[in-house]
Amino acid sequence: MKIGFIGLGAMGSGIAANILKTGHEVVAWSRSPGAVEAIEKRGAKPASTPEVALQADVLFSMLASDAAMREVGLDGPLLERAPRGLLHVNMATISVAFARELAGAHAKHGLGYISSPVFGRPDAAAAAKLTVMAAGEPREIERVRPILEKLGVRFAVVGDKPEQANLFKIAGNFMIASAIEAMGEAAALLRKGGVDPGVFFDVLTGGLFAAPAYLIYSKIIAGKKYEPAGFKLALGFKDAGLTLAAARELEVALPLASVVHDNFLESMAAGWGELDWSSLAKLAAVRAGLDD
Repeated sequence: MKIGFIGLGAMGSGIAANILKTGHEVVAWSRSPGAVEAIEKRGAKPASTPEVALQADVLFSMLASDAAMREVGLDGPLLERAPRGLLHVNMATISVAFARELAGAHAKHGLGYISSPVFGRPDAAAAAKLTVMAAGEPREIERVRPILEKLGVRFAVVGDKPEQANLFKIAGNFMIASAIEAMGEAAALLRKGGVDPGVFFDVLTGGLFAAPAYLIYSKIIAGKKYEPAGFKLALGFKDAGLTLAAARELEVALPLASVVHDNFLESMAAGWGELDWSSLAKLAAVRAGLDD
Protein backbone atom coordinates (compact mmCIF):
# COMPACT_ATOMS: atom_id res chain seq x y z
CA MET A 1 0.00 0.00 0.00
CA LYS A 2 1.23 3.49 -0.81
CA ILE A 3 1.15 5.78 2.23
CA GLY A 4 1.39 9.55 2.06
CA PHE A 5 2.57 11.36 5.18
CA ILE A 6 2.27 15.09 5.92
CA GLY A 7 3.90 16.59 9.00
CA LEU A 8 7.28 15.36 10.21
CA GLY A 9 7.58 17.17 13.51
CA ALA A 10 8.73 15.59 16.76
CA MET A 11 5.79 13.16 16.76
CA GLY A 12 5.26 12.71 13.04
CA SER A 13 8.86 11.69 12.34
CA GLY A 14 8.70 8.77 14.76
CA ILE A 15 5.28 7.66 13.53
CA ALA A 16 6.32 7.81 9.87
CA ALA A 17 9.46 5.79 10.62
CA ASN A 18 7.35 3.08 12.26
CA ILE A 19 4.93 2.99 9.33
CA LEU A 20 7.95 2.32 7.13
CA LYS A 21 8.73 -0.70 9.30
CA THR A 22 5.34 -2.21 8.41
CA GLY A 23 6.60 -2.66 4.86
CA HIS A 24 4.48 -0.02 3.12
CA GLU A 25 5.82 2.57 0.71
CA VAL A 26 5.88 6.00 2.37
CA VAL A 27 5.96 9.32 0.53
CA ALA A 28 6.53 12.14 3.02
CA TRP A 29 6.28 15.93 3.05
CA SER A 30 7.06 18.43 5.77
CA ARG A 31 7.79 22.13 6.05
CA SER A 32 11.22 21.20 7.40
CA PRO A 33 13.60 19.96 4.67
CA GLY A 34 15.80 18.42 7.36
CA ALA A 35 12.98 16.21 8.59
CA VAL A 36 12.26 15.04 5.04
CA GLU A 37 15.94 14.25 4.46
CA ALA A 38 16.07 12.26 7.71
CA ILE A 39 13.05 10.09 6.86
CA GLU A 40 14.37 9.65 3.30
CA LYS A 41 17.50 8.06 4.76
CA ARG A 42 15.24 5.52 6.47
CA GLY A 43 13.60 4.51 3.21
CA ALA A 44 10.80 6.99 2.57
CA LYS A 45 10.40 8.88 -0.68
CA PRO A 46 10.45 12.68 -0.41
CA ALA A 47 7.45 14.67 -1.62
CA SER A 48 8.19 18.11 -3.04
CA THR A 49 4.71 19.39 -2.14
CA PRO A 50 1.76 18.26 0.01
CA GLU A 51 -0.09 17.42 -3.21
CA VAL A 52 2.57 14.85 -4.11
CA ALA A 53 2.16 13.16 -0.72
CA LEU A 54 -1.58 13.13 -1.32
CA GLN A 55 -1.26 10.81 -4.33
CA ALA A 56 -1.53 7.63 -2.31
CA ASP A 57 -3.92 4.96 -1.06
CA VAL A 58 -3.89 6.33 2.47
CA LEU A 59 -2.73 9.70 3.76
CA PHE A 60 -1.51 10.14 7.33
CA SER A 61 -1.11 13.66 8.69
CA MET A 62 0.32 14.93 11.96
CA LEU A 63 0.18 18.72 12.11
CA ALA A 64 0.18 21.00 15.13
CA SER A 65 -3.24 22.65 15.04
CA ASP A 66 -6.40 23.60 13.18
CA ALA A 67 -4.53 26.56 11.70
CA ALA A 68 -1.63 24.41 10.47
CA MET A 69 -4.04 22.06 8.70
CA ARG A 70 -5.85 24.98 7.06
CA GLU A 71 -2.54 26.44 5.94
CA VAL A 72 -1.65 23.20 4.16
CA GLY A 73 -5.13 23.05 2.63
CA LEU A 74 -6.38 19.85 4.23
CA ASP A 75 -9.68 21.52 5.02
CA GLY A 76 -10.65 21.73 1.34
CA PRO A 77 -8.33 23.22 -1.31
CA LEU A 78 -5.81 20.38 -1.25
CA LEU A 79 -8.56 17.77 -1.15
CA GLU A 80 -9.74 18.87 -4.59
CA ARG A 81 -6.57 17.30 -6.00
CA ALA A 82 -6.77 14.04 -4.05
CA PRO A 83 -7.34 10.73 -5.85
CA ARG A 84 -10.84 9.38 -5.38
CA GLY A 85 -10.97 6.68 -2.73
CA LEU A 86 -8.14 8.18 -0.66
CA LEU A 87 -8.47 7.59 3.09
CA HIS A 88 -7.09 10.35 5.30
CA VAL A 89 -5.98 9.38 8.80
CA ASN A 90 -5.59 12.58 10.79
CA MET A 91 -3.47 12.10 13.91
CA ALA A 92 -3.42 15.74 15.03
CA THR A 93 -4.97 17.12 18.20
CA ILE A 94 -7.56 19.50 16.76
CA SER A 95 -10.81 21.05 17.91
CA VAL A 96 -14.01 19.03 17.89
CA ALA A 97 -15.68 21.60 15.64
CA PHE A 98 -12.85 21.50 13.11
CA ALA A 99 -12.82 17.69 13.13
CA ARG A 100 -16.50 17.77 12.22
CA GLU A 101 -15.75 20.29 9.46
CA LEU A 102 -12.97 18.10 8.07
CA ALA A 103 -15.22 15.05 7.97
CA GLY A 104 -17.74 17.02 5.92
CA ALA A 105 -15.10 18.37 3.54
CA HIS A 106 -13.73 14.89 2.87
CA ALA A 107 -17.19 13.46 2.29
CA LYS A 108 -17.90 16.27 -0.19
CA HIS A 109 -14.87 15.20 -2.23
CA GLY A 110 -15.61 11.48 -2.01
CA LEU A 111 -12.73 10.80 0.38
CA GLY A 112 -12.53 8.71 3.51
CA TYR A 113 -11.64 10.36 6.80
CA ILE A 114 -10.92 9.10 10.30
CA SER A 115 -9.43 10.81 13.36
CA SER A 116 -6.65 8.91 15.09
CA PRO A 117 -4.88 11.07 17.70
CA VAL A 118 -2.39 9.55 20.11
CA PHE A 119 -1.16 9.80 23.68
CA GLY A 120 2.60 9.81 24.19
CA ARG A 121 5.68 11.96 23.88
CA PRO A 122 8.22 11.88 21.00
CA ASP A 123 10.27 9.09 22.58
CA ALA A 124 7.14 6.93 22.76
CA ALA A 125 6.33 7.74 19.13
CA ALA A 126 9.81 6.66 18.04
CA ALA A 127 9.63 3.45 20.09
CA ALA A 128 6.08 2.57 18.89
CA LYS A 129 4.80 2.82 22.45
CA LEU A 130 1.95 5.25 21.89
CA THR A 131 -1.66 4.84 22.93
CA VAL A 132 -3.60 5.13 19.68
CA MET A 133 -7.31 5.76 19.30
CA ALA A 134 -9.53 6.06 16.24
CA ALA A 135 -13.06 7.13 15.38
CA GLY A 136 -14.93 7.14 12.10
CA GLU A 137 -16.55 4.77 9.64
CA PRO A 138 -15.82 1.23 10.95
CA ARG A 139 -14.82 -0.12 7.52
CA GLU A 140 -12.31 2.69 7.07
CA ILE A 141 -10.82 2.08 10.50
CA GLU A 142 -10.44 -1.63 9.73
CA ARG A 143 -8.61 -0.73 6.54
CA VAL A 144 -5.76 0.87 8.51
CA ARG A 145 -6.08 -0.96 11.82
CA PRO A 146 -3.03 -3.20 11.08
CA ILE A 147 -0.88 -0.07 10.73
CA LEU A 148 -2.33 1.78 13.70
CA GLU A 149 -1.87 -1.22 15.96
CA LYS A 150 1.86 -1.26 15.13
CA LEU A 151 2.34 2.34 16.25
CA GLY A 152 1.69 1.78 19.93
CA VAL A 153 1.10 -0.54 22.84
CA ARG A 154 -2.66 0.01 22.88
CA PHE A 155 -5.24 0.72 20.19
CA ALA A 156 -8.89 1.53 20.79
CA VAL A 157 -11.85 2.44 18.60
CA VAL A 158 -13.70 5.18 20.48
CA GLY A 159 -16.58 6.12 18.19
CA ASP A 160 -18.08 6.11 14.71
CA LYS A 161 -17.80 9.88 14.24
CA PRO A 162 -14.28 11.25 13.70
CA GLU A 163 -14.72 14.15 16.13
CA GLN A 164 -15.30 11.68 18.98
CA ALA A 165 -11.63 10.67 18.88
CA ASN A 166 -10.65 14.32 19.14
CA LEU A 167 -12.94 14.84 22.12
CA PHE A 168 -11.37 11.72 23.67
CA LYS A 169 -7.87 13.15 23.15
CA ILE A 170 -8.80 16.61 24.43
CA ALA A 171 -10.29 15.10 27.60
CA GLY A 172 -7.15 13.03 28.12
CA ASN A 173 -4.85 16.02 27.72
CA PHE A 174 -7.02 17.91 30.21
CA MET A 175 -6.41 15.14 32.75
CA ILE A 176 -2.65 15.20 32.12
CA ALA A 177 -2.48 18.99 32.40
CA SER A 178 -4.50 18.84 35.62
CA ALA A 179 -2.05 16.27 37.01
CA ILE A 180 0.87 18.54 36.09
CA GLU A 181 -0.84 21.45 37.83
CA ALA A 182 -1.42 19.38 40.97
CA MET A 183 2.17 18.14 41.04
CA GLY A 184 3.49 21.65 40.46
CA GLU A 185 1.48 23.06 43.36
CA ALA A 186 2.50 20.16 45.62
CA ALA A 187 6.16 20.68 44.71
CA ALA A 188 5.94 24.40 45.51
CA LEU A 189 4.37 23.64 48.90
CA LEU A 190 7.05 21.08 49.72
CA ARG A 191 9.95 23.25 48.61
CA LYS A 192 8.65 26.19 50.64
CA GLY A 193 8.57 23.89 53.68
CA GLY A 194 12.06 22.52 53.08
CA VAL A 195 10.99 19.08 51.87
CA ASP A 196 12.60 17.53 48.77
CA PRO A 197 9.91 17.09 46.08
CA GLY A 198 12.04 14.38 44.48
CA VAL A 199 11.73 12.15 47.54
CA PHE A 200 8.02 12.93 47.80
CA PHE A 201 7.34 11.99 44.18
CA ASP A 202 9.51 8.89 44.42
CA VAL A 203 7.41 7.64 47.33
CA LEU A 204 4.02 8.46 45.81
CA THR A 205 4.77 7.18 42.31
CA GLY A 206 5.90 3.92 43.87
CA GLY A 207 2.38 3.28 45.12
CA LEU A 208 -0.70 5.50 45.03
CA PHE A 209 0.33 7.36 41.86
CA ALA A 210 2.15 4.63 39.92
CA ALA A 211 0.95 5.79 36.50
CA PRO A 212 3.01 6.99 33.51
CA ALA A 213 1.74 10.59 33.66
CA TYR A 214 2.87 10.92 37.27
CA LEU A 215 6.08 8.94 36.79
CA ILE A 216 7.19 10.98 33.76
CA TYR A 217 6.17 14.47 34.82
CA SER A 218 7.06 14.22 38.50
CA LYS A 219 10.69 13.61 37.54
CA ILE A 220 10.70 16.59 35.20
CA ILE A 221 9.08 18.84 37.82
CA ALA A 222 11.32 17.69 40.67
CA GLY A 223 14.42 18.24 38.55
CA LYS A 224 13.05 21.41 36.88
CA LYS A 225 14.22 19.98 33.55
CA TYR A 226 11.88 21.79 31.22
CA GLU A 227 14.23 21.79 28.24
CA PRO A 228 14.31 20.34 25.67
CA ALA A 229 10.54 20.24 25.39
CA GLY A 230 8.90 16.92 24.62
CA PHE A 231 5.59 18.77 24.30
CA LYS A 232 5.74 22.55 24.26
CA LEU A 233 3.78 24.61 26.76
CA ALA A 234 2.37 26.60 23.83
CA LEU A 235 0.74 23.40 22.56
CA GLY A 236 -0.60 22.65 26.03
CA PHE A 237 -2.13 26.12 26.07
CA LYS A 238 -3.72 25.40 22.69
CA ASP A 239 -5.18 22.14 23.97
CA ALA A 240 -6.50 23.80 27.12
CA GLY A 241 -8.39 26.16 24.83
CA LEU A 242 -9.77 23.20 22.87
CA THR A 243 -11.05 21.73 26.14
CA LEU A 244 -12.97 24.88 27.00
CA ALA A 245 -14.33 25.19 23.46
CA ALA A 246 -15.69 21.63 23.61
CA ALA A 247 -17.14 22.32 27.07
CA ARG A 248 -18.94 25.41 25.79
CA GLU A 249 -20.37 23.55 22.81
CA LEU A 250 -21.60 20.67 24.96
CA GLU A 251 -22.65 22.93 27.84
CA VAL A 252 -20.50 21.12 30.40
CA ALA A 253 -19.09 23.09 33.31
CA LEU A 254 -15.37 22.37 33.78
CA PRO A 255 -14.17 24.64 36.63
CA LEU A 256 -10.75 22.97 36.88
CA ALA A 257 -10.21 23.28 33.12
CA SER A 258 -10.74 27.04 33.41
CA VAL A 259 -8.13 27.30 36.16
CA VAL A 260 -5.60 25.23 34.19
CA HIS A 261 -6.24 27.27 31.04
CA ASP A 262 -5.66 30.56 32.89
CA ASN A 263 -2.44 29.21 34.38
CA PHE A 264 -1.25 28.22 30.92
CA LEU A 265 -2.08 31.74 29.76
CA GLU A 266 -0.07 33.31 32.58
CA SER A 267 2.84 30.97 31.79
CA MET A 268 2.68 31.98 28.13
CA ALA A 269 2.74 35.64 29.18
CA ALA A 270 5.88 34.86 31.21
CA GLY A 271 7.58 33.72 28.01
CA TRP A 272 7.67 29.98 28.70
CA GLY A 273 5.86 28.84 25.55
CA GLU A 274 8.86 26.94 24.14
CA LEU A 275 9.49 25.05 27.38
CA ASP A 276 7.95 21.65 28.11
CA TRP A 277 4.32 21.96 29.16
CA SER A 278 5.28 20.59 32.56
CA SER A 279 6.86 24.02 33.14
CA LEU A 280 3.33 24.92 34.18
CA ALA A 281 4.76 23.91 37.56
CA LYS A 282 7.09 26.93 37.44
CA LEU A 283 4.10 29.20 37.92
CA ALA A 284 3.22 27.67 41.29
CA ALA A 285 6.85 28.07 42.37
CA VAL A 286 6.98 31.72 41.30
CA ARG A 287 3.70 32.43 43.09
CA ALA A 288 5.17 30.87 46.23
CA GLY A 289 8.11 33.28 46.08
CA LEU A 290 10.61 30.58 45.19
CA ASP A 291 13.60 31.22 42.93
CA ASP A 292 12.64 29.12 39.94
